[in-house]
Amino acid sequence: MEVKNLGELYDLPPMDWAAVEARLEQDITMAPDSGGPNRHSCWLATINPDGSPHVNGIGAQWHDGAWWFETGESSRKGRNLARDPRCTMSIGVREFDLVVEGTAAKITDPATVAEMAQVWADGGWPCRVDDSGIALTADFSAPSAGPPPWHVYRITTRRATALGTVMPGGATQWTF
Repeated sequence: MEVKNLGELYDLPPMDWAAVEARLEQDITMAPDSGGPNRHSCWLATINPDGSPHVNGIGAQWHDGAWWFETGESSRKGRNLARDPRCTMSIGVREFDLVVEGTAAKITDPATVAEMAQVWADGGWPCRVDDSGIALTADFSAPSAGPPPWHVYRITTRRATALGTVMPGGATQWTF
């Protein structure tokens, strides 16, 4: 892993990726009054066919060292990712704002899809694996996800940048 201290200008030490990961492994919810300005919001940016960005709020989950999300294949982000898997996801927590750059892959392994369904269900979204065994369904989801079935995606991070929001602050970029 390559570490670049973006806070050197202000004599700030580099942030520690292990500390960032440890914070991500704690419960991060999108429920109101749970963090951020009023909650933790995740934003996913994909690339439209004309090269312009498409940004949308998502219900991402940090699990097993990676970011996971779900969406329908017919949603704009689903269509964008099928054409070009490059993406950027961001989240703000109390200690830092984080942006990850990488690629999103649709997961079709039934055991992994079932594992993620359980992760989301444990977090409060009562989803379940659909009859295909490789996608999710539920009584509700975010309107931006499109109609079910919702497919599970895993982001493979290429680069991450964190801006510290509590003392001593800092700004660091990691290339994996």
